Amino acid sequence: MISPSLPSLAAPGAGLPRLELAIARALSAVHRWKGSREGFNRQFEKERATIRRLVGRCDESQLTRRVLIRRLAGLEDSSRHWSVLMTLDHLRIVHTSIEGVVQNLTRGDLPQGSASTAAVKPGDNVSVLVIGDYEKSCDSLLETIAVSDDLKTPLRYAHPWFGPLNAAGWHALAAMHIGIHRVQIERIIDGHVHAGE
Repeated sequence: MISPSLPSLAAPGAGLPRLELAIARALSAVHRWKGSREGFNRQFEKERATIRRLVGRCDESQLTRRVLIRRLAGLEDSSRHWSVLMTLDHLRIVHTSIEGVVQNLTRGDLPQGSASTAAVKPGDNVSVLVIGDYEKSCDSLLETIAVSDDLKTPLRYAHPWFGPLNAAGWHALAAMHIGIHRVQIERIIDGHVHAGE
């Protein structure tokens, strides 16, 4: 079911509810502490393979249809009225951004500016061409991780929710982030609309 009009949602970059953010920070810290480069790569590739299967089951109308879903933990309110293609575009933007951060940190350079969740939102009218661009962003990020000698960089760059992270922390975040949006894609495809929530 398609929402008849654009819902009233929080502004992009509004963040998460305070308690949820505190829990997310704690879980993210444990995830980074317990994980490894190989483990995060496996997690990333597993989620990527699931997303590929989900997308492959859809026709173009299903891929382009915006669906209002119940907000997931770790998902901003402004991000819950997307299409599958918009979600892939967001992942593409984030992967490219994280790749740049990892490249900078492993070179000993601090990235310019500040990371922003509002800056990585997708466009409204995304075409099926984004599928290939998304896959390329996955490949490119993993290639950058593979050629980086030490991800436990002394230099850190701040995420707006999780604070200063070294390159290993940004790699861990990429693996966790794609999983959140895999669930989002599942819900979009299922067409669960929760108007007014």
